Amino acid sequence: MSNSKQVLWLQVCGLALVQGAITLSWVIYNFYLAKLLVQFGFPKSLAVSLLVLENALAVFMEPLMGSLSDTKQRWFASRFPFITVGVLLSSALFIAIPCVATFVPPTTVLKYILPVLVVVWALAMTVFRSPVLSLLGRYAMPKGLPMAASVLTLIGGTIGSFRFAANDLLLGLGPVFTFVFGSFVLLGSAAILRFIHPPEIVSDEPVDKHQAQSPPPISIPALGSIFVLGGSFAWGYRLLFDGVGKFLKLQLNSDDVQLQMVIFGIAGAIAALPAGIIAKKVGNRNAMLGGMGVAILLMLLLPSLGANIIILAALAISTSFVVNGTIPFALEMVPPSRGGLGIGMYFGGVGLAMSIFGSVFSLPQGITPEFAAFMSAIAFVLALGSIVFSNFIQRQN
Repeated sequence: MSNSKQVLWLQVCGLALVQGAITLSWVIYNFYLAKLLVQFGFPKSLAVSLLVLENALAVFMEPLMGSLSDTKQRWFASRFPFITVGVLLSSALFIAIPCVATFVPPTTVLKYILPVLVVVWALAMTVFRSPVLSLLGRYAMPKGLPMAASVLTLIGGTIGSFRFAANDLLLGLGPVFTFVFGSFVLLGSAAILRFIHPPEIVSDEPVDKHQAQSPPPISIPALGSIFVLGGSFAWGYRLLFDGVGKFLKLQLNSDDVQLQMVIFGIAGAIAALPAGIIAKKVGNRNAMLGGMGVAILLMLLLPSLGANIIILAALAISTSFVVNGTIPFALEMVPPSRGGLGIGMYFGGVGLAMSIFGSVFSLPQGITPEFAAFMSAIAFVLALGSIVFSNFIQRQN
């Protein structure tokens, strides 16, 4: 890739399709999980326990799968064997989940098939998520990473925003059709990405056996900063949406704020495009620090100023600098050949945060908006600290 062309936009758009398919799969899964479990004779609370377990397993699985894909890349100059296996397995299991819940009688012997199946599906998703997203480092030069990532943020964020208002649509389609649709979207997006993946990226110069067995050294503090950023920002971002939703309900005196939350989410997704351009000019970490600082201030002011349009617009824009910068940050902190491990450490941190969050707040509706705003700001301070700390880490190339 020449310096004059810092981003392979066609491949980045293909990667964004996969990111969108992954997001869609999780939106469908989170919406239907409790309903399918209840239909199969389990208590609704089991859904929370399963999500906690899945996130806890992701703490180890994401870095492991990312690291194994790095090894596959060094040996065979391609991550696609890992990606292909993960996508095929995830797609098959995703179709199986509603089929088991709908067509299999929940007898004593067969009853526990469904909980095991959903956990195995979540594990299958970890097989390819870090490897496929690490391809961003192959499709963009380091300086162009934030701009390339903005396309992924736009697609993933837009699809994810509709989780606030997709209830009627998803219920109307039914679980079997919805899961089959999600499965084929994932398969189709992965097939498109494989088709447009440029041969010259796959066909890197071969490495000898010693080089393949001896990966480049990597800084433990660098991995730690990625992990802490993933966990602290995920915790803060989760509480941000919780606090914003509840402040909107108070301000509008209505429990129906689905449309407002969708608009808030889409605004943040769209803001990623200018955020990527700015980050390219000022540096990704500088852009993240600025966005994080503004987000901390706004979350502390939210209880007193309320969820007015100016505060919400500023929050959407400021956090988009951070959301958009996380994947480039993870790739920047590790050698190019260890991108899978870097991305895996980020998602491992996210998994830990969400596992702890689900354990501590099994009933998130009980969180007051003021507490959510304050704890979100605290989490963002920790994330900001991890970015500052990363400036003092010597990274290997």
